[in-house]
Amino acid sequence: MSRSRSQRRRQSIMRPRRLAAPPLRFFLPVTVLATLLALMVLRGMANNEVFHDQGIATSVDKATVPTSVLEGGPVVDARGDKGEKPVNYTIPDKTVVLSFDDGPSPQWTPKILEVLKEENVRADFFVTGSMVTRNPALIRRIVAEGHQIGLHTFTHPDLALHSGTRLTWELGETQLALAGVAGIHSSLFRPPYSSTVDALDDWSWPVTKQAGSEGYLTAFIDKDTDDWKRPGVDAIVKAAMPDLPGQGEMVLMHDAGGNRSQTLAALPIIIEKLKDQGYSFKTTAEALGTASANTEVVGYNLWLGKAFVWCTTFSVGLMPWLVVLLAVVGVLVMARFALMLLLSVVHVRRVRRRGFSWGDPVTEPVTVVVPAYNEQECITNTLLSLSASDHPIEVIVVDDGSTDDTSAIVEELGLPNVRLIRQQNSGKPTALNTGVAAASHDLIVMMDGDTVFEPSTVRELVQPFADQRVGAVAGNAKVGNRDTLIGAWQHIEYVMGFNLDRRMYDVLNCMPTIPGAIGAFRRTALQQAGGMSDDTLAEDTDVTMALHRAGWKVVYAEDARAWTEAPVSMKQLWSQRYRWSYGTMQAMWKHRHALLERGPAGHFGRVGLPFVSLFMVVTPLLAPAFDIGMVYGVVFVDAYKTLAAWFAVMALQAVCAWWSFHLDKEKAWHLITLPAQQVVYRVLMYMVLMQSAITALTGGRLRWQKLKRTGEVGLDVTTGAMSS
Repeated sequence: MSRSRSQRRRQSIMRPRRLAAPPLRFFLPVTVLATLLALMVLRGMANNEVFHDQGIATSVDKATVPTSVLEGGPVVDARGDKGEKPVNYTIPDKTVVLSFDDGPSPQWTPKILEVLKEENVRADFFVTGSMVTRNPALIRRIVAEGHQIGLHTFTHPDLALHSGTRLTWELGETQLALAGVAGIHSSLFRPPYSSTVDALDDWSWPVTKQAGSEGYLTAFIDKDTDDWKRPGVDAIVKAAMPDLPGQGEMVLMHDAGGNRSQTLAALPIIIEKLKDQGYSFKTTAEALGTASANTEVVGYNLWLGKAFVWCTTFSVGLMPWLVVLLAVVGVLVMARFALMLLLSVVHVRRVRRRGFSWGDPVTEPVTVVVPAYNEQECITNTLLSLSASDHPIEVIVVDDGSTDDTSAIVEELGLPNVRLIRQQNSGKPTALNTGVAAASHDLIVMMDGDTVFEPSTVRELVQPFADQRVGAVAGNAKVGNRDTLIGAWQHIEYVMGFNLDRRMYDVLNCMPTIPGAIGAFRRTALQQAGGMSDDTLAEDTDVTMALHRAGWKVVYAEDARAWTEAPVSMKQLWSQRYRWSYGTMQAMWKHRHALLERGPAGHFGRVGLPFVSLFMVVTPLLAPAFDIGMVYGVVFVDAYKTLAAWFAVMALQAVCAWWSFHLDKEKAWHLITLPAQQVVYRVLMYMVLMQSAITALTGGRLRWQKLKRTGEVGLDVTTGAMSS
């Protein structure tokens, strides 16, 4: 019997399957999202937002610090074999090393360089990687004018509070930045928040040891001017003077990190006073009589540095535009929510008001066309539901070259007013056109072979044809298998995303899609629109747009309900939505000339197409940036404010969802899965749309993909109630 064949087929589908590795189709969208997040992190690093903290380690224990280091000079060499017995170097007498931390600054560093140039003085500049990436020209100028570059980490953390891995990363990123902007590496390092060597303790000493093990000479100071506190020019000058006459020293000043006007004013005075005392000014390498700490970078490391700087520069330049774009999209999304809520109220008041009708009741017979390709699991439920219709119908099943028992099941059912037409596999549009050509009546209903109708569905669906301007009617497609998590998510999407949209589009007279699961057409309207076309993979959207351009009205019948079997796995869902979104893009491109047409076609072109473009393509494509921004905000900026904003958007979504469920007379308990849907399901839909857009832009082709069915959505013909 046909039922036994269907049951055997169903059992084979329901067998548990081994978990497989994520398919390659996820790779490209995930790569795009990961790249966006990486660019945001790079931008945050360059602006000192990411990984930046102001915690400072405090300790008084010095048990692990060698006494020779605590009592030695400001330069500590713990490199190589000196790691166990570090060596201190003292600045020679009558020698001063001027050092500037935290730069370069586009405001203060050029002015400081001018003073040094006028005084013929060379100095050390301990730069942060974030400032290097933002001010490459200044780094090149510092090097060109004979000064020495030292590393001051990338994001200026107190490394005593972080792991050795963080230290390696901070120095490595800064070296990349230096290589990219100036073609150099530096072997000179100064830890942030460091001072004189006698301030080293058990927390900060390991930083110096690890830096030495990685080949760095660590420069501390003899004199701290505290210029960052802005104590006044005289105080800065006084703090820079040596404690003992003729004593060599390394002086700490700052060329960035705040208002450095006092530093700039004090610098020439310091230089003149020390020159008058017979001091000469040198870099650290010159003072110690060693080769320069700055070495040229060539080959792979040079190009890696250039790529790093280019990506950072690109991310910094991109983000303002992206922020503006996302702000515009955010406003549009909020406006869409408001418009959907407002126009849904308008639609409901219009169609539910007392005495509303489309005209005289439509009682003429209707042809229902059911295209079927390998639908043996579902075709029985579909035809039994149609047999319970309270409106006169004929049913034409077009078997589009099925390789299973679909045709045999139709024949064995032996239902009255059901005709079976077999054809070679030619695709759904051709099957629909075959059914239309064989139809006996002028009103034609189209439905999928996995869908069931309620007894009143056909009657409710054709009533708008009492208005002679109506060429097609979109029904209310509902998810029948909603008792699983993925089914519940699609149920929310259908009620909130599709049906609430259709109310809005109905009021605006620019309905973009008649769902393939349930739609009705005038034969004359279909003929004027050119029939069902195989130009796109979304023949339902294609024909709907063609009907608008032919001057016909397309409306929504909320009480014409169809219960469809939604995909039961993520893989099947991906295949279905990939086809839908790609086909929608194809249809939009095919009908793009409606933008320039007049009359009803122009109305659709200037209202419907922009709406579809903005809210079905552009906004969803940009939406992942909101989620990436949320992750960025939670991790790197302000978790509480970011989460508060996200929950506010979620609350607005919940309001819209509840209202749409209320309008559709659905029980709202399925909305308990809404948060998970927004986190998981919505991201999946983004990725589908991204892949569709990439396929479209690269000129790729997508073939029709048949979904596997279980036949679990049915109708109790004795009561007319849907069952699953």
